[in-house]
Amino acid sequence: MNPLINETGAEILKAIRAPEFLLPTLLMPCAFYSLFGVILSAGNNSATYLLATYGVFAVMGPSIFGFGVGVANERDKGWLQLKQVVPAPPYSYVAAKVITTLLFACMALMPIYLIAGFFGGVELPREIWFSLFGIHLISAIPFVLIGLSLGFWLNSGAAVAISNIVFLSLSILGGLWFPVYAFPTIMQTIAKFTPSYHLAELALAIVGAGGEHASGFNLLSVLIMSLALLGLAISAWIRQR
Repeated sequence: MNPLINETGAEILKAIRAPEFLLPTLLMPCAFYSLFGVILSAGNNSATYLLATYGVFAVMGPSIFGFGVGVANERDKGWLQLKQVVPAPPYSYVAAKVITTLLFACMALMPIYLIAGFFGGVELPREIWFSLFGIHLISAIPFVLIGLSLGFWLNSGAAVAISNIVFLSLSILGGLWFPVYAFPTIMQTIAKFTPSYHLAELALAIVGAGGEHASGFNLLSVLIMSLALLGLAISAWIRQR
């Protein structure tokens, strides 16, 4: 466990020393929810709906950018080649990044929950809050796999550009900013092939605002997509090694 603990501590320290990464990923979801979920939605009861979708949005940033850009930078600087020859298990590198990502995902979620409860008028039973937090935290998994694949396949310059495109595309098509039913038909069809859409539907089902599909369908869709992304990430990992 020592290599994993040391690697995780180094990842956390590296993130703290890079406020240009840390602050946007933590503050942007909070600011967006405050604007659209509290200020602009006063009186129309959309704070609960947007809490479910913006929770998924909050974990996307640390997951995609933390892996996509972070891993690509370390590849370009030759750090991954150095790590391959040190006496540490290979899994510690990826596991440390996953733990750090989940930690910062929690830090991104907490302010949104506090704003929803104290200023958005969101009132949910305690078990619903815990269930919602669980599904939001689990939502990081497919995005971590996306980021990991981008980090191993692309150089740092391309990783920044592609990560931004993927991040914005999944946010919009997944209905995390605006409801999917407001989109044109073609966009609604494309949305159903994105993990962000199905994760948002699962979160909405927990707060009692689910869409057209049953939760089982959304869960199965996320599982299939995650397995496909896992295969892509493993392929990229093997190529790197």
